[in-house]
Amino acid sequence: MTSRKVIKSAFESMLFVWGQPLPAKDAAEIFDISEQEAIGCFEELQAEYEQEGRGIRIRRVGKSFQFVTHGENETFVRRLCTPVKIKKLSQAALEVLAIIAYKQPVTKGEIDSIRGIRCDRVVEGLLKKGLIRDMGRSEAVGRPVLYGTTEEFLKHFGFSSLKELPDIEDIEGIMGVDDDEGEEEDSRQISIEMEMADGSGDH
Repeated sequence: MTSRKVIKSAFESMLFVWGQPLPAKDAAEIFDISEQEAIGCFEELQAEYEQEGRGIRIRRVGKSFQFVTHGENETFVRRLCTPVKIKKLSQAALEVLAIIAYKQPVTKGEIDSIRGIRCDRVVEGLLKKGLIRDMGRSEAVGRPVLYGTTEEFLKHFGFSSLKELPDIEDIEGIMGVDDDEGEEEDSRQISIEMEMADGSGDH
């Protein structure tokens, strides 16, 4: 039987090579152990990195784990990587993403009802970015598609799970949309920027 020390050492190497969040289930299969045992090893590694004050940390995303940079080193990483690759989300995209995150699974019709404007193009864009996904069909008339967020969403906003989303009792209240303005969705750009630097980790 492989020792826990050897397994953790191997997991550490696997995280380094993999780059993207590594599913505990996949890591577990390498050693023929349970997914829960693998998660335990990852969590021990995670604690060790934090206790030692290392510049690299292990972040949990659902049941997957990934190497990221320590948040307090953001300034130094930015200096090294300037200019940082930034992708902006429009206000419309942020509104739709927030509704999906808090209401999921949710249909486009329900999103349209909350926002008071159609969201077809915005949903299509979020799907292409991998921030939301098709979760099946509703039992409502016409069986519309249900949407939910992805692990990519958790990764780029720095959440380990949806449980870390801030408590918001009234989803409409976070949007601040003035339906009387009649603006096109693509023109309502705001200064909020979401860092999507590939492989850059937690900044």
